[in-house]
Order: sequence, then structure tokens, then C-alpha cells
Amino acid sequence: MPSKKALVRRPSPRLAEGLVTHIEREKIDLDLAVEQWEAYVETLRAHGWDTVEVDPADDCPDSVFVEDTVVMYKNVALITRPGAESRRPETAGVEEAVASLGCSVNWVWEPGTLDGGDVLKVGDTIYVGRGGRTNAAGVQQLRAAFEPLGARVVAVPVSKVLHLKSAVTALPDGTVVGHIPKVDRPSLFPRFLSVPEEAGGHVVLLGGHKLLISASAPKTTELLADLGHEPVVVDIGEFEKLEGCVTCLSVRMRELYA
Repeated sequence: MPSKKALVRRPSPRLAEGLVTHIEREKIDLDLAVEQWEAYVETLRAHGWDTVEVDPADDCPDSVFVEDTVVMYKNVALITRPGAESRRPETAGVEEAVASLGCSVNWVWEPGTLDGGDVLKVGDTIYVGRGGRTNAAGVQQLRAAFEPLGARVVAVPVSKVLHLKSAVTALPDGTVVGHIPKVDRPSLFPRFLSVPEEAGGHVVLLGGHKLLISASAPKTTELLADLGHEPVVVDIGEFEKLEGCVTCLSVRMRELYA
């Protein structure tokens, strides 16, 4: 049976100091951010996900974006080496969490850098964004970790957004969705659906046809519902001010061995 575990991590009290790269800094309401995070986690639970809370990393402002610290394929966890040096201390707690779940643990080593937000899995194809936070050595180490397990790793350029999954994610049938102005090369994806909002390019597969999507993408929500999907809307506005999206706030672990 597929597993439905999701790693999450409570926001740091220093969240407002988080990095921003492609957008202007805005004021963060920490109390509201915590409320939004708790609602996000509860939404995962309400749709059958067993959430595993990683120990907080209060000194790391960006630590709530737990997806960037590890990439999962089958039962193997690849602990990343974030492209932003200030984020590298975030990985220790995540390594402990995945090891406690029985994962086989590998690591990205210097000179490689890899952010989990740059990795999009569609079946056994793993797209990895080569851009600001992930370098060529990181891509090579991702290939070395997962291609022997049956994955096909495809590197794609990312220059218009922070991470690959800031531009595109995938629907249950494997169709990649994204907002064209934010996608470097839509033609690299065999099936691509253009959506009307940047946040509409970010969905989390909850199971069946249910898709977690941000409240800031109402037009895309309507489009996906019209195509027969079941959007589940969450407000993550405070995290979007830090270039976060619905994928960044959890690591979905679907293929853990029993």
C-alpha cells in the first residue's frame, strides 16, 4: 500500500527574516503565518495524511519550507545541500526525521548544491531545475542517487523564479501545469497546461483527484474544477510573501516501505 506521510516543520520566530530573491520584501505577520501553517497541516490530515513534525529550527528563518531539505524517491531520502548557505543548518533535523521513518539516507556533497523545491517527480521521471539554488554538480549527484533505482532525471533551466516548483507542478495524470510567463521552457514537458495565475502552477496531490491549491489562484481553481479535479483551497499568503507555495511547506512521502 502507498504510504501517506508528510513531513512538516513549524515556522521559525524569525520567519520575517527569510530570504527573498525574485520579489520585493513585504512585512510578515508571524501570528497569521502560524495560523495559516496550522490550517495547512490540518488540511493534510483531513485528507488522510499522517503528518510528521520535524524538530523546529528556530534560528533558521526559512526552515518552515521543509521541502527544500530532502528529496524522496521510493524509500531513499537524499538530504540536500541548499544553495543558500544560511539554510544548510536546516537539514540536520530532517535527516533525523527521515532516518526514524526507516528511509535509506544519502547526501549531496560539496561542491553540489540542490534545493528540494527544484525537484518535480512525474511518475519515474524526475525533473530538476538548474538555476539559482541548484548547480550542475547537484544535478549530477541527484542522478547518481536515483537513476540506479529506475528514475529518469531530466534537467531543465530555471531563471524566472526561485525554484522549478515555483513555476510548475503536475496533475495526477502527469500533465505539468504552470503560468507561462514564469516557465523557461514549457516545451520540455510532454504535456503542459497553461494556467492563468502564478500560484495556479503550484498544486499538491492529496489523493484521487483532490488538489491542494492556494487561495491566491481562484481562476486556476475554477479551471481545474472544470476539468474534473477537486481543488482544496488553503490560504498561505504570508508564505507567498517569501516566495513560498503549497509544495514548499511539506514533504510528501508516498512510497515508504511497510
